[in-house]
Amino acid sequence: MTADPTLAALLAEVRRIEVQSSRLVTEIMAGGYSSVFRGPGIEFREVREYVDGDDPRAVDWSVTARVGRPFVKEYVEERERTLLFLLDLSASSAGGFGIWSARQMAARVVACLALSAVKNDDKVGLVAFGERVEAFVPPRKGLRHVLRVVRDGLALPECAGRTAIAPALEFASHVLRRRAIVFCISDFLAGDWRLAATLCARRHDLIAVRLATPELTPPDTGPMRLRDPETGKTSLADWSDPRVRAEYEARVAAWRARTTADLRRAHVDLMEVPVPREYHRDAVARPILQFFRMRELRGEKR
Repeated sequence: MTADPTLAALLAEVRRIEVQSSRLVTEIMAGGYSSVFRGPGIEFREVREYVDGDDPRAVDWSVTARVGRPFVKEYVEERERTLLFLLDLSASSAGGFGIWSARQMAARVVACLALSAVKNDDKVGLVAFGERVEAFVPPRKGLRHVLRVVRDGLALPECAGRTAIAPALEFASHVLRRRAIVFCISDFLAGDWRLAATLCARRHDLIAVRLATPELTPPDTGPMRLRDPETGKTSLADWSDPRVRAEYEARVAAWRARTTADLRRAHVDLMEVPVPREYHRDAVARPILQFFRMRELRGEKR
């Protein structure tokens, strides 16, 4: 029986991502994974005698009255977290001029964060979407499960048609019973996700991971025929014309500003992830660590 070369290549890619990501997990853990992602709530631990510095609001008045000395209730944060990755499988994620496609870059970001979750004994799940939700891997613990999530992120077929982020956000809100950390990974070129993002962010810690592919920067070439991977429409752009380049750059800048403002209004944090043209070691870890630093400087969002 002949081995499937496509499957062999996929498994090799998953293994390569695992090895590369494992090297970065130490940096990510040191960068503040545990501090920037809180657990879903707090739970009661014990009643103990009051000491100077305790919050008077924590006094247990029934025990205090019974014993005759002040006692306080002590709570601890629930540390087990659930990470759910919403992954855009639309046609725009498959190509590009970078060392990796947007999908391959997304798989590496997922691997780094998911392997960090394994180190903390947290759960990881996946929702893959195009025009609608295409696949769901329920959150579970363990390395084997994380590798399945990464494999599915690479192997699930590309979706035809336009991207629709809202159904994926609505699905996440429906399946997650408790507060979770939700990463929505997309180029966010699609519209009509604002209301769904606002509603999801009220229940969960929603983070937009915006993939920025090299083609968002005009290449230093002459005429080039462009094709929209989601609609199939083509157009001709002469990148040697300064006016064409300036108009394109202005449209990209306006889209970035509009998307960033919409996310801010929805109370969604933004992780900007450029897809590199050439390989460099910190291409994956850098945007994650920058996001951690932003959260630490601003203070954990509850």
